[in-house]
Amino acid sequence: MAVNVETLEKLERRMTLTLPLEGVQSELQKRLRRLGRTVKMDGFRPGKVPMSIISQRYGASVRYEVINDMVGAAFFKAAQEAGLRLAGQPDISETDGAPEGQMAFTATFEVLPEVALGDLSDTEVEKVVVEVEPEAIERTLDILRRQRRTFSQRAKDAAAEEGDRVSVDFEGKIDGEPFAGGKAENFVFVTGEGQMLKEFEDAVRGMKLGESKTFPLTFPENYHGTEVAGKTADFMLTVKKIEAAHMPEVDSAFAKSLGVAEGTVEALHADIRKNLEREVGLRVGQRNRRTAIDALVARAELDIPKASVLAELERMVETTRAELRAQGVRGIDDFPPPLDAMRPEAERRVRTGLVVAALIEREKLQATPEQIKAQLQDFAASYERPEDLVRAYYADQRRMAEVEGIVIENHVADYVFAHAKVSEKKLSFDELMGRMPPQTTAPADAQGEAGASKTDGAAT
Repeated sequence: MAVNVETLEKLERRMTLTLPLEGVQSELQKRLRRLGRTVKMDGFRPGKVPMSIISQRYGASVRYEVINDMVGAAFFKAAQEAGLRLAGQPDISETDGAPEGQMAFTATFEVLPEVALGDLSDTEVEKVVVEVEPEAIERTLDILRRQRRTFSQRAKDAAAEEGDRVSVDFEGKIDGEPFAGGKAENFVFVTGEGQMLKEFEDAVRGMKLGESKTFPLTFPENYHGTEVAGKTADFMLTVKKIEAAHMPEVDSAFAKSLGVAEGTVEALHADIRKNLEREVGLRVGQRNRRTAIDALVARAELDIPKASVLAELERMVETTRAELRAQGVRGIDDFPPPLDAMRPEAERRVRTGLVVAALIEREKLQATPEQIKAQLQDFAASYERPEDLVRAYYADQRRMAEVEGIVIENHVADYVFAHAKVSEKKLSFDELMGRMPPQTTAPADAQGEAGASKTDGAAT
């Protein structure tokens, strides 16, 4: 088989392939005979359908399959022999003007780029350092207490206070008309925790059991319920129940309830500090890895394969659609994805992947079994049954690949920090956490196998 490869522009190549007609016909007849052994057709016993009829009915489709398979195999064999590093699938089409007894095809495709890694010696990289302050431990302890508080009904003449759990009936109207979501009975919330808009909580605070009132409430312009955003509603409110909160004492019993074997307050503080330091380490590591990799990518020079960007876009679209389906959104496949808006992120991901892969190959950065095990044990350490989490990961190649990827990214970050101009930036615990909802130290689908975190994810 003759093969010719020409460069079109940048990463785009075109390969010319020829196949002998005799070989195509031979494979076609072989497949038709194989099909004839099993095909069922009215008026004939299985395996007794004449080949002329099989060829007439199935010949065109089988021929198409044969050519696709033979051309595909020929292309990938030629690409391998030529040492081409392919980026995506080729676009193959038949061409005219083939020599007698031959079929000619062209395959247009892209190759992976050569990556020129830049000199990091004059690159300034900021490395974050965070310490766990005593205040963070106390705040976490307070969260743990609130998670385990109990409530008891207040006296009939007692007014609702900050931190009380209240049950209310309410109905809101805008210009005298009810609106969706504006009515509820026996609705329960704890005052002062931001579950309700401030005007609503202000109205409840100070009310007594059985008391009713009407008050105005203006919804924020950015309110999630767009049909009422920026509008003012009049709410009728009735208090049905008021319960006072009782926080558990920080003592030996409380420590034991949190799984602290020693059962002392000192051991509880130490356990909280250990878990917070582990969470800080994971988040600092993630942030520093991202900073280091961004610096590496910024200094690299390369062309980005269009095929790789397209493949990444397809992955992003499918991931987004899967997440929306999981949230119960219907008809998501009927809407065209915003590819133009997603393209910059897809290009960033492809560029980053190519640059990181180039450094890994050049510097022979690998993850040893011991490093993978240590990283996994670090993930599992804050869970009630860490051995279950470790076992679940070792049984799942996808999860193990994720852990290996983190270890290798750590090696990449270490390389960058070792070769760049590094300046440390101290962040407080709150700045690092950003007062965001707590993150688990392992993917959510693994939590059930290992139990909850020892501090119930109360890091923030």
